[in-house]
Amino acid sequence: MKLSMWKLRLRMWGAMLLLFGMVYVIVILLASFFGIGGYQTFAFIGIGIILLQYLAGPKLVEWSMKVRYVSEEEAPDLHRIVTDLAMIAGIPKPKIGVSETPVPNAFAFGRYKKDGRVCVTRGLLDLLHEDEIKAVLGHELAHIKHNDMIVMTIASAVPTIFYFVGLSFFYSRGNNNNGFIIGALALIAYFIGQLIVLFISRVREYYADEASVDFGNQPEKLASALYKLVYGAANSNEQAIKDVKGTSAFFLNDVGNAKFDISELSQLDTDKDGNISASELSQLKYKKINISMSKKVGEIFSTHPDMLKRLEKLSEYT
Repeated sequence: MKLSMWKLRLRMWGAMLLLFGMVYVIVILLASFFGIGGYQTFAFIGIGIILLQYLAGPKLVEWSMKVRYVSEEEAPDLHRIVTDLAMIAGIPKPKIGVSETPVPNAFAFGRYKKDGRVCVTRGLLDLLHEDEIKAVLGHELAHIKHNDMIVMTIASAVPTIFYFVGLSFFYSRGNNNNGFIIGALALIAYFIGQLIVLFISRVREYYADEASVDFGNQPEKLASALYKLVYGAANSNEQAIKDVKGTSAFFLNDVGNAKFDISELSQLDTDKDGNISASELSQLKYKKINISMSKKVGEIFSTHPDMLKRLEKLSEYT
């Protein structure tokens, strides 16, 4: 189990090095094209984009998901669960919010650990048992503990910088071919950078799953919660899914892919009771899972891991 996670960590750090190596190459090209002034200009643009995302991000999430923060009197069970998990995780207790969307899910956001916020949807509260909610919230608090908000803000800002650099040079009216070449390279770097950011996002989901188990939650409870969240999203109306699509990257699973995931996950529920038991989950340790080529390709462009692969990883903890 630990060896497997170390492989994931090495791959993630390799991806981060590649991403910032690409930044270095583009900056060097810009520096040679503009001289030192150009170098400084684009450095400031990059810092500005990162700061804007970092500062405005939480407010945008609150606004788009209509998050309402709840007091201990309003939601005593949620506060008790989060208080216990925060103590185990060794982080300050985050603010707790509820979004009234019927799509079942949860998400964490904020600028840093002391500014952490965790939110559950009304659909999740109506669907999951307490031990499943606790496993889900363990996953979300892991994102706060791992500073994933900062990591993903910085990582996702890099392709954005490439995009603006590329457009600026690619459509330049000057006759200098070097500018056109830099623009083309920057747009290629933007596409590759987006794929790297998506890969980093998927790896960090695996980390958060592992941490939820480390916080004392049973892996089958998290697996069962994921199964139910997929089922709930697959049965939500299309308008409800569209309403949350903009912030679904923060969610525990990819709600847009739920209808494709449910057919695969239902095969694990051998007794058809709507839950993934410890014995059902542990079976994944001993059988090879088959993922179609279309699903493998689709995963490359997703913020979340393939659900079967994710449950296979959870089965290693049983």
